[in-house]
Amino acid sequence: MAEANPKAHVVLLPSPGIGHLTPLATLAKRLVLNHDLSATIITFSDLSSGIQQSLLSSLPNGVTSVSLPAIPLDDLPINTHIVTRLSIMISRSVPFLRETLLALQKTRRIVAYIIDHFGGETLSLASELGIPRYIFGTTNFFYLSFLLNLPSLYHDKPGNHNPNQVLFLPGCTPLHPKDYSRSCIDKNSKVFQWMLRHSKHHDQVDGIMVNSFEAMEGGTARFLKERGNGKPPIFSIGPLTCDSRSDKSQVESGLCLRWLDQQPGRSVLFIAFGSGGMLSFKQTKEMALGLEMSGQRFLWVVRKPVDADASSAYFNHRHGKNNPLGFLPEGFVERMKEKGMVVPSWAPQEEILAHGAIGGFLSHCGWNSTLESIINGVPMITWPLYSEQPMNAVMLVEGAKVALRPTVMNNDDQVVGKEAIADVVKDLMEGEGGKDVRRRMHELKEAAMKAVGANGSSNKALAQMGSRCEIRSEINGGKRQQRLTEREVAGVGLAVGVTSSAAANRARLSERRAEVMVE
Repeated sequence: MAEANPKAHVVLLPSPGIGHLTPLATLAKRLVLNHDLSATIITFSDLSSGIQQSLLSSLPNGVTSVSLPAIPLDDLPINTHIVTRLSIMISRSVPFLRETLLALQKTRRIVAYIIDHFGGETLSLASELGIPRYIFGTTNFFYLSFLLNLPSLYHDKPGNHNPNQVLFLPGCTPLHPKDYSRSCIDKNSKVFQWMLRHSKHHDQVDGIMVNSFEAMEGGTARFLKERGNGKPPIFSIGPLTCDSRSDKSQVESGLCLRWLDQQPGRSVLFIAFGSGGMLSFKQTKEMALGLEMSGQRFLWVVRKPVDADASSAYFNHRHGKNNPLGFLPEGFVERMKEKGMVVPSWAPQEEILAHGAIGGFLSHCGWNSTLESIINGVPMITWPLYSEQPMNAVMLVEGAKVALRPTVMNNDDQVVGKEAIADVVKDLMEGEGGKDVRRRMHELKEAAMKAVGANGSSNKALAQMGSRCEIRSEINGGKRQQRLTEREVAGVGLAVGVTSSAAANRARLSERRAEVMVE
């Protein structure tokens, strides 16, 4: 039996993958601990892992989790794009999601249903159930601006967009063709069609949350928030970063951290490409030789290379463990043992970035990794691989000015040479370019810490969103009650029959309304 006045409850649906779960789990934690809500996280079992289970188990008591049944994707071609694969998995899960939400509604007062970028196909279900709907933009205002402007940029114009044209988005750094995927501007691509649908989803929700903060993207954030014309409000709730330590971290991180303890302060470059990012064999070799040429200390999390599209590794990251470093140049590990540490597959990124020996981060520019770098004040080298990462890189280098990038990034074979790698590494760690971005990153770190403080902009935005959730829930609840009453009116009319008097009909209707109110 439900409580007479149960605590307001939010339901969060992160897309498959630990990179999507992490920010929404952190959001759930913040809502529960700081804003007197309870929460349920609905996950997909297909990509569950020990890290995911550890993250969920570390959340406070007010956060529960439910796992949807596994969804078969065997009928999809092996080279199906990551966006298509994720969208299909979520669409096929809708019947199970419906059952889960209905079950939760029996015992919870759900005031908000929160999705990330890939959950748009489930919004109609939440609307049907009378639950206020919110999109949590797990990236930044830059990407949100691109997404919201997509219909006016391409869809309303004849033919395909000029692939050589620079994009000027309001409040944003200009986007050159190399900064976004061609599939984003090809009207015939499935990626474009998905992005267009998702762009329109943003006008169908009660609010949009963005995991960023105005000190980092002031111009873009202000422009989007001032759109008006009945557009959903936008809340700057970042930077939200995961602050838990997994069991895997406790078991396997000791070696990395002990090695860092022996290095001078701010002397080590950390290199990592996220949970699924991999380089080709040729690029991995150039990376190794470039690090060696730079003469700098480094800690490199390296995976067995793949020569396919980097995005394909997202769903195929469980590779073999035999001879995990055998693909590196001969003698590299031995030659670098005094200055470098090479770790196969995984390392405790949070703890590494927080270590005093770390002086730089060469990253794929995934947004979670970017925020972790900012929170710890670590300047970056951008190395985007897929999805929105090239846009993130542009914002970091040209907008926020907290990162450097290799001078050669788009040669004929798409491989960055060892000389370019050595140059950018040396510049970050000991050059003038590194001094500038380090100073700016320190300022951004201070602003980030202020934003997530007790009286910071992030907490204020979450409080505003919580109040709006309550109001929208009451409105939607009233609409549901009205629909229920209308259905009951129709039911009474049929039961009474055409020969019933008007007075008898009104009496029966009043009785039934009283029963509904009691129930």
